[in-house]
Amino acid sequence: MKKWCLFLCVYACLCLLAACAADGAPTLEETPAEETAESTVVCRVISELEGGSLILAEQDRDAGLYTLSLADKAVTLDGADFDPAAPGAYQALPGESLAGTTVTVTFSGGIQESWPMGFSGVTALDFSTEDFDDTCRLYLDVLEDLWNADGALNENLTELALDLTTTGLTGSEREAVAYAFGAAHGLMAMEATFEELVDQGYVSATPLPASGSGEEADAPEHFFYEWEDGCLFSITEADEPVIFNEAAMGPQTGDEVHYEGIRFNAGKWRTSLAAYIFSNCTAVRTAGGAWGDYTVEAEMVS
Repeated sequence: MKKWCLFLCVYACLCLLAACAADGAPTLEETPAEETAESTVVCRVISELEGGSLILAEQDRDAGLYTLSLADKAVTLDGADFDPAAPGAYQALPGESLAGTTVTVTFSGGIQESWPMGFSGVTALDFSTEDFDDTCRLYLDVLEDLWNADGALNENLTELALDLTTTGLTGSEREAVAYAFGAAHGLMAMEATFEELVDQGYVSATPLPASGSGEEADAPEHFFYEWEDGCLFSITEADEPVIFNEAAMGPQTGDEVHYEGIRFNAGKWRTSLAAYIFSNCTAVRTAGGAWGDYTVEAEMVS
């Protein structure tokens, strides 16, 4: 009797499966696979590392540092196919480099929670010159020139800091510039002001002899400051406008040319008696173009 009941159960199941197939119900193989959703992030290209990877700063956010390889990626520039490895590929760019362009990164695998961050499953990279701005590239050039000036200040460094808080760069751009500058010299640069370095114990403060007493002795100017293992680099943008001399820029033809200017001071500091300063620097660019070479009115040594 039990065998007969088992036979009826099996037969009923087979009939049910046959009826489903006849009604056109999809089998396991016929069920469409779920599509993976794609995401996009817009970044500005800050610099290029050795090996061709780019350093990116996310736009419209105060933080967001990424590295990105161009290898084996579908790349476009202003909507047209772009091959970064082709001879003369960068000549048409404002600064003959991708630095300063924006890039829309399309990816399907999420963001890698590393530092710097990365993208998984990149499917497309669309670079654009519409909102070109290579101020970060300009400031990296300034910082590199400072590094090479009075090289004794850079000897035996194990720590490095940048203060770009008084520039027009966004938080993510400042972070990216610090990372790029540090990486160029084999160091992990931190973002910090002089006051923060003192508060955090990186910079020591030693009272000077015969510096008074009471409240007067506690004033900052009565201490000798020193960062034994590190050096602080800083750039400070000035409020004074840049005045253009059209005649000095040469004859103009066609439509009127519009210029943009920026004025700033830059310096590196290691102790109260060891610093180097580029004073009253000026850079100029045509609107929408790349910054040209900057000038330094005076160099000062402490």
